Amino acid sequence: MAGNEWINGYLEAILDTGATAIEEQKPAPLNLRETGHNFNPTKYFVEEVVSGVDETDLHRTWLKVVAMRNTRERSSRLENMCWRIWHLTRKKKQLEWEEGQWLAHRRWEREQGRRDVTEDMSEDLSEGEKGDGLGEMMQPETPRKRFLQRNLSNLEVWSDDKKEKKLYIVLISLHGLVRGENMELGRDSDTGGQVKYVVELSRALARMPGVYRVDLFTRQVSSPEVDWSYGEPAEMLTMCSEDDGNGDEVGESSGAYIIRIPFGPQDKYLGKELLWPFIQEFVDGALAHILNMSKVLGEQIGGGQPVWPYVIHGHYADAGDSAALLSGALNVPMVLTGHSLGRNKLEQLLKQGRQSKEDINSTYKIMRRIEAEELSLDAAELVITSTKQEIEEQWGLYDGFDVKLEKVLRARARRGVNCHGRYMPRMVVIPPGMDFSSVVVQEDAPEVDGELATLMGGTDGSPKAIPAIWVEVMRFLANPHKPIILALSRPDPKKNITTLLRAFGESRHLRELANLVLIMGNRDDIDEMTGGNASVLTTVLKMVDKYDLYGQVAYPKHHKQNDVPDIYRLAAKTKGVFINPALVEPFGLTLIEAAAHGLPMVATKNGGPVDIHRALNNGLLVDPHSKEDITDALLKLVSDRNLWHECRKNGWKNIHLYSWPEHCRTYLTRVAACRMRYPQWQTDTPLDEIPDEESFLNDSLKDVQDMSLRLSVDGDKSSLNESLDYKAAASGDPVQDQVTRVLSKIKKPESDSKDNKEVGKKTVDNLMSKYPLLRRRRKLIVIALDCYDSKGAPEKKTAQIVQDMFKAVRSDAELAKVSGFALSTAMGVSETMEFLKSEKIQVNDFDALICSSGGEVYYPDTYTEAGKLSPDPDYASHIDYRWGIDGLEKTIWKLLSTSDSGSESNQSSWVIEPDKKSSNAHCISFLIKDPSKIKRVDDLRRKLRMRGLRCHPMYCRNSTRIQIIPLLASRSQALRYLFVRWRLNVANMFVVVGETGDTDYEEMISGAHKTLIMKGTVEKGSCELLRTVDLRDDIVPKESSLIGFLNTGAKVNEITKALKQLLEASVGM
Repeated sequence: MAGNEWINGYLEAILDTGATAIEEQKPAPLNLRETGHNFNPTKYFVEEVVSGVDETDLHRTWLKVVAMRNTRERSSRLENMCWRIWHLTRKKKQLEWEEGQWLAHRRWEREQGRRDVTEDMSEDLSEGEKGDGLGEMMQPETPRKRFLQRNLSNLEVWSDDKKEKKLYIVLISLHGLVRGENMELGRDSDTGGQVKYVVELSRALARMPGVYRVDLFTRQVSSPEVDWSYGEPAEMLTMCSEDDGNGDEVGESSGAYIIRIPFGPQDKYLGKELLWPFIQEFVDGALAHILNMSKVLGEQIGGGQPVWPYVIHGHYADAGDSAALLSGALNVPMVLTGHSLGRNKLEQLLKQGRQSKEDINSTYKIMRRIEAEELSLDAAELVITSTKQEIEEQWGLYDGFDVKLEKVLRARARRGVNCHGRYMPRMVVIPPGMDFSSVVVQEDAPEVDGELATLMGGTDGSPKAIPAIWVEVMRFLANPHKPIILALSRPDPKKNITTLLRAFGESRHLRELANLVLIMGNRDDIDEMTGGNASVLTTVLKMVDKYDLYGQVAYPKHHKQNDVPDIYRLAAKTKGVFINPALVEPFGLTLIEAAAHGLPMVATKNGGPVDIHRALNNGLLVDPHSKEDITDALLKLVSDRNLWHECRKNGWKNIHLYSWPEHCRTYLTRVAACRMRYPQWQTDTPLDEIPDEESFLNDSLKDVQDMSLRLSVDGDKSSLNESLDYKAAASGDPVQDQVTRVLSKIKKPESDSKDNKEVGKKTVDNLMSKYPLLRRRRKLIVIALDCYDSKGAPEKKTAQIVQDMFKAVRSDAELAKVSGFALSTAMGVSETMEFLKSEKIQVNDFDALICSSGGEVYYPDTYTEAGKLSPDPDYASHIDYRWGIDGLEKTIWKLLSTSDSGSESNQSSWVIEPDKKSSNAHCISFLIKDPSKIKRVDDLRRKLRMRGLRCHPMYCRNSTRIQIIPLLASRSQALRYLFVRWRLNVANMFVVVGETGDTDYEEMISGAHKTLIMKGTVEKGSCELLRTVDLRDDIVPKESSLIGFLNTGAKVNEITKALKQLLEASVGM
């Protein structure tokens, strides 16, 4: 195995020192004695045990061992190493067995899910369509080419006639260091190809016809350990044009921008594994920016109406999770690009056998990442991949995507047949784009070797200036005129560089015809490099010596990013070949770069290069495990000039398929085919109709704050409406003083006009009856205490806390002036009203009621019919997306009434029964009869995803109920809806919770709002039914100035003090 050649040496040493007894003590596998009397213990050990090990620490130990002079101690060390490898191999086989068991169970679950889907949906089919089950529908395979033509023919390709559109697109890439110029690619594992990709995609999209503005959201980092530019709140990527091509002047906000949102500790640069607890804080900050920008763009291009994002596109799992929440809050389409996937990484790490699943999760937070990817699949309209292999072999590992079921559901939707709320995201292959502006296509000419000849002193006159990297490469080569076989990759064992070197070293013909250039990253001292990279580089040096390749192989220590085009150009001038021999290559961007510079390719047949070869037709595919295959392909291209020229021309002819304009055209075409949606309110709510002086003051201050959000350079976390803080208003703040002076100059209406007074009074009365008081609030106290007894009835102490909260807020005049109250509960509205009435609490004391775990929103001061509260119709339509109540109700009942073996239980042992009192149009509720037999939320959600059902299942009311609400609904998302609908910023909300609660408890703590935890209030919740693996530390920040604590029974003045402390702490962030 590549990187393990050194193992042969110490194995021979073990045998030479008489350690053969080790072989006799080893447990023999079943096939050991079947090899007969010619059994070779060394060969067996290498092939069956060592070849599966890539333990770099062993290599370091071996280097120390061979340096020992004491024979006895050396033999003892060698024996210990031998047993260590044996232990690692046994551990690996155990992990592989466990993984195999899991995969077998997963396949069974998948098939069971498909059978259930087929059974449920067959009722809607006519007799002639009854055979269209999953099995039958998948039998006839349409040829790929005809299939693609049929699908593309149904899409309207994005073209220049879309100029009249003015789209606002949001991209999200959270981790790493993102900036437009001088990108620090390779600075760490988080700042790599994804950073370059999203920046270039932003620029390219902004240049497309019909696109007005592109915002690339990332994290703001104001830390001394990184450059100051990463602390800038905004950075322009493309300059605004003077007009849009139609003679219309383009607004000042057009173009592409990096928008840096502060979340998490601002003074620290965090790796992606540590960002998870702060995701919801980012979502709230990003939502504030989008709402501000939608208003600004509405004034510029929307005729005064908000311009909502056309699409929100998340890149990687963390951004996908964020995009899912943002798209749900705004009700706009979401697109996802995974880049690399958690399940695939987990599978690869388990196969290595070095770490258990628990160790892997501790290091990489892999379970939180996988959960985020599943949540992203729930919300995504479209998933963009680089290759077909990524769809089938990587996304196919996820519960939320099934290739077969996706095709069936798409076919039914095309025929207009009911899918009962089932949905699978559409996956499309759109290869990454590239900027070819710096590439100059030059046909062959007699003087193409002129620069090389100049370097070698073969021409007269003054030498031409040549790239420094050429000098660095050629100092290794005895004859630099020979064609160069170029490999460019990290020195990673998966890149398979050693097999390429072995193929070159063992082919005398290839060595005579060509040189080999290995660009393997940058290094100073191999001993200081990470284990895998150091092992590969050490092996490369040993193989160069073994095959005596001095003067024929170049392996420079350093190169810059801007040297890469010159390296390609050097190989092309020598009529060389580019090779990517990786064991598996997810995409293969270097193959496209090489083709752009006129280099034919030899590439692995595993992964993305297959699609690239199909598109470019500029080289040969090989088996990366076969050095003979690699040798033959290289010889064919290097020796056959006609073939070389044909591959070169094909690459240049087809390279436009991978250009940024082509990528963006395909991207926009696919996005346009999605189901377009955006906030649409049934009731018009103009922001300037209230003549009240206080409201006018608040709106003016809000606009000043909007401006400061866009222009501030100090990284302040202040956001929409925050300037109304009662402390700031009395502190002599310069901004407040300026606003006061501006307002004093505004001419007020005549006070002695009786008619004006009457008209103003009538207007206010009409508005008050039409719109809830909530839109006039600047702060909101949300009481979300999940205090229930063993039967799920609300406890009386909840009422006492509510009354104390009322008194605490009203005891402070400034706070009372701008604050309102909301009650957030799992109870239905009728039960909530009954409880409030029994405790003598007026329902009109609340500005909003969030009932049924977020399934309904009510405003007690409006939306009433015949004296009864009516739910917000806009919220009802907002959360209706992908809500299939009929299919869900039937499936939930079946899943919770069926054992894991697949048999249905009898009626006497049913785990649940319908709870009609708590159910409504957007909430399915069941009473739990036996809590010990119910499935956890993550297990239930997995089974629902496998059946194409997207929703929010949760246990509530002290584990006495299970409620299923729409995908876009939840108590935390309801708060964001209030922000979008009534412009009441989440950052100005206080959420009061206990120390535990329903299974949505974690979501209620995280975010930009202030959280007040009442200790000892909630004795028992439902949180233990959420997950099999506890991920709370990856969702809720361990320490935050936004979280405060109070003991149960706190006095009114203590509550007021706690609220003020939270307010002051958040202002100082």
